[in-house]
Amino acid sequence: MAVFFAMCLAFPALAGDPLVGSTTGLPLPRFVSLKSDRVNLREGPSKDHRAKWIYEKAGLPVEITAEFETWRRIRDSEGAEGWVLHNLLSGRRTGIVAPWGGDKPVPLRVKPDATSPLAAQMMPNVVASIKSCNGEWCRLIGEGFDGFIQQQQLWGVYPDEKVE
Repeated sequence: MAVFFAMCLAFPALAGDPLVGSTTGLPLPRFVSLKSDRVNLREGPSKDHRAKWIYEKAGLPVEITAEFETWRRIRDSEGAEGWVLHNLLSGRRTGIVAPWGGDKPVPLRVKPDATSPLAAQMMPNVVASIKSCNGEWCRLIGEGFDGFIQQQQLWGVYPDEKVE
């Protein structure tokens, strides 16, 4: 019991308090997207650290898990983690359609209802802009499509999260 209490003091989220970034005061973790089509993922929070990976897709959703001055620790949909400069990130919300889905298409509906007509069939790993989410359905927009997908079929938004 004493160990759990000590952990709650060290990690407020364990005690039920929401975790916030030390620099921004914004919730942690949180989803954002890459602003640039060339973003270095570094081993640590400085340019002196080695680049582990280079992202080459602007708009890719990532999850911020920590903050240190102008650096943000991020995680991508495949679980890779590292540090990027905050000015390479955008608050614009995007999502990846069922990256765990193999090659099975995911229905995009005209309305947020499983019986609504199909607007399109979305292939896994497609990146789309999230217009809104109500906790069950998200409205996705992109080049040539606009419709609703079940929120659980999207990486880049939390279960039950509402996005406006």
